[in-house]
Amino acid sequence: MLTGDLDPVAHADVVTSTTHKSLRGPRGGLVLCIEEYAPYVDKGCPMVLGGPLPHVMAAKAVALSEARRPSFAGYAAGIVDNARALADGLLRRGVRLVTGGTDNHLVLMDVATSFGLTGRQAEAALLDAGAVTNRNSIPNDINGAWYTSGIRLGTPALTTLGFGPEELDEVADVIVQMLGATTPATSTAKAKYRIVPQIAESCRERCAELLAHHPLYPELTL
Repeated sequence: MLTGDLDPVAHADVVTSTTHKSLRGPRGGLVLCIEEYAPYVDKGCPMVLGGPLPHVMAAKAVALSEARRPSFAGYAAGIVDNARALADGLLRRGVRLVTGGTDNHLVLMDVATSFGLTGRQAEAALLDAGAVTNRNSIPNDINGAWYTSGIRLGTPALTTLGFGPEELDEVADVIVQMLGATTPATSTAKAKYRIVPQIAESCRERCAELLAHHPLYPELTL
């Protein structure tokens, strides 16, 4: 997926990655290292690593095989294009992004500045709308690492479903509409919030409509 100067393997003694998320395999991780460090990596960590599961090993092999196909490069490029479309859509609607945009698969929103919410409130409100996100701390976070002031958004899953930049712009609009209709329950409660029911229902319908055009398993019919 990465070539030339973008490939960290040519420059780093140790490279780590996940086998899920953008690689689209089962949950797990990878540790790549130079030969000098291999004995230490091979020892693993008994407090973290469990017994090997053959079906998970097979799934990782399938994911790595898919990553070698030319189509994977197109998928990876689509992830970045969609992330930029999502970031641009949020910026045009007045949302502050911590990095001002994105050049990879992630977008980090500052919901405290943009909506007066904690990350936990925004995360829960978006889940009410049918959008699954993660709260995330931001630099100099006024709400700390638990409640946070940010929301982290990624585009691999939606790209896998077949979403394109226009649909990611629609996702940005749903996010802004939902969070704009969300307020803290009190000035001191960092977890509780209130939402405008009609807007929440409208956002749920819009999310459902987007997903209806891109079923997870189109070959399966009820």
